[in-house]
Amino acid sequence: MYRYTDFDNAFLAERNRQFRAQVARRIDGSLTEEEFRPLRLMNGLYLQLHAYMLRVAIPYGTLNATQLRKLAEISERWDKGYGHFTTRQNIQFNWPILTDVPDMLDALAEVGLHAIQTSGNTIRNVTSDHFAGAAGDEIADPRPYAELIRQWSTDHPEFQFLPRKFKIAVTGSPNDRVVTRAHDIGLRMVLRDAEPGFEVIVGGGLGRTPMIGKVIRDFLPVADLLPYLEAVVATYNLLGRRDNKYKARIKITVHENGIDQVRDLVEARFAEIAPLFDPTATKAALARLDEMFTPPALSPRDSTLFEATRTRDPVFRAFADTNLTPHRVAGHAIVTISLKAHGATPGDATAEQMRVVADLAQSYGQGEIRVSHMQNLVLPHVALDDLPEIHAILRAHGLSTANVGLASDIIACPGMDYCALATARSIPVATQIATLVAAFELDHEIGPVQIKISGCINACGHHHVGHIGILGLDRAGVENYQITLGGSATEDARVGERMGPGFAYDQIVPAIERLLLAYLDLREGPAETFEQAVQRAGLEPFRAALYEKGARDAA
Repeated sequence: MYRYTDFDNAFLAERNRQFRAQVARRIDGSLTEEEFRPLRLMNGLYLQLHAYMLRVAIPYGTLNATQLRKLAEISERWDKGYGHFTTRQNIQFNWPILTDVPDMLDALAEVGLHAIQTSGNTIRNVTSDHFAGAAGDEIADPRPYAELIRQWSTDHPEFQFLPRKFKIAVTGSPNDRVVTRAHDIGLRMVLRDAEPGFEVIVGGGLGRTPMIGKVIRDFLPVADLLPYLEAVVATYNLLGRRDNKYKARIKITVHENGIDQVRDLVEARFAEIAPLFDPTATKAALARLDEMFTPPALSPRDSTLFEATRTRDPVFRAFADTNLTPHRVAGHAIVTISLKAHGATPGDATAEQMRVVADLAQSYGQGEIRVSHMQNLVLPHVALDDLPEIHAILRAHGLSTANVGLASDIIACPGMDYCALATARSIPVATQIATLVAAFELDHEIGPVQIKISGCINACGHHHVGHIGILGLDRAGVENYQITLGGSATEDARVGERMGPGFAYDQIVPAIERLLLAYLDLREGPAETFEQAVQRAGLEPFRAALYEKGARDAA
């Protein structure tokens, strides 16, 4: 993983020193809250419903054991003993005291972490595939490119006050695990004549007006990556609307101007600035980064113990069947640790649990941890024969739930329990659905299905691209939940279709239950997934089950 240089360390120290002085001025009244707001947002500090919230960047979702232990320490020392992992591979601390935040930032800097550009109208944390460097379907590890983009975009003087926030995702695999088509810029690695490059997608995004991104370049040579990104963001910075924040994202810019006009403007800007970028320097920088992201030297291993344990232990077998992904090296696996224990808050991990995962990574996983956009943690390099012991440790600390990709592995934003923007609760809905699924032992019977919940139209829970999406809104002072069906967060990303009138808070969980049971009745055998059944049968039979007579008051 990336190792901070002396320059990086000095930069963070100075940045944190400046923010410490800004906090002091806010406390002594020299700065009003309105004056302080842009300064704190530049350093990832929000003012939420009940308290401040600090959002820490986990660049491209990669952590080492030391960093995760530091996050655990911070949660205990300055928060309430837990952290919340988000859909942008960040971690949020929901209860810091303002005077403690500078100390929290200094503690983060000790291990090469920060909160810069995790908020504000700038280029946010660059996300990437949580299986990067381990997946067998990968063309190349995308993280060196993500790190290059992070360095280019951090404190970029032209892009600190964009029309709205700007999100970039990078994947090195044809199987998209980072939802590139729902980002302002999505980069999908492709090969042309055996040379790697990127398919560039622009104008994706969810929120109030969900849109799937469009291809602006089908092949971008690696040497042109930074000037082309600069051309796209510079074009958006000039063309994007600033008169209406709801129409300020690049997705609206592309929609209103058309992809062809935007492409012409980007290509013209690219032709102007490309000569200013030295492709040799880019190549050298990537070579240095490639060395930092060299995969661990793993050799094929026997998996006799794993197979024997899987055969005799049904609990371990359930975990192995759902939480493991094949590794590129035989005898190894990618292990997803679910942060979705039935009835627990999705994405939350206690300080103790973070330390357990850090210890497991150090002892069995080459010291690496990943954060997925599904709000889970990942050990990317684990020998199969170590898994029985790993599973036993996870089980002892409430981290062995065998539900990855299943109905109770629910994405949920913090909702109205924390967020000042939320219009409905998300966490209680998620926990109630997961509890229901567990009570009737439906997880494995239903199989793969992605349920995603947002507590407002900002769509932090990615509900538009869920197989089942739930959007909580305020309707005349009452929580009302809309359901969408048929979304997808893969390389074939699509926005789900709204099913009809919304449901009250006490009706939404029974409504989801009817959808899941309808699937079990409609599917053509256990091999047909929920998503496949919806695509084959269409929405109408599910809509009929959802709004069956007497099920709800549709007023």
